[in-house]
Amino acid sequence: MVQRMFELMYEHRGVGLAANQVDLPYRLFITNPKGDPKSGEERVFINPVLRHPRGLVEAEEGCLSIPEVYAPVKRAEKIEIDAYDLNGQSVHLELDGLFARVVQHETDHIDGKLFIDRLSTTAGLDIRESLREFEDEFLAGRERGHIPSDAEIAARWAELENLRT
Repeated sequence: MVQRMFELMYEHRGVGLAANQVDLPYRLFITNPKGDPKSGEERVFINPVLRHPRGLVEAEEGCLSIPEVYAPVKRAEKIEIDAYDLNGQSVHLELDGLFARVVQHETDHIDGKLFIDRLSTTAGLDIRESLREFEDEFLAGRERGHIPSDAEIAARWAELENLRT
């Protein structure tokens, strides 16, 4: 499952991917800030907890969930993360720069937030038309049967939850 997540992330030129972005109901995300399977370090974070945010920096972000939409987002410059890796080993890291941004972005995903939820009013207005176009494409995909309904997604998640218990 995790290997397939990395394949999808690289296929779409990403640097992080959360489990719930690919129909998995787990508090898990993957990262490789280099976005290249041949360089950088692939990391898996399970049940992450972010601590001790310091500083504030604004930088442009995009998201595999909303392709081709980018906007400036303010995030902590430095953070600490506690999580588990695939072997069940405890992980504690102090992060800054792009890695800190990616970890915050992906943690937001598993907490039910998107980067657009963190935009200033002005930045939100700047991308409003792009979001409308994305929504129109999404709804058209649903009408054509290429994207499951909310009920189908909920049923799939319930099925996966039952497998875990």
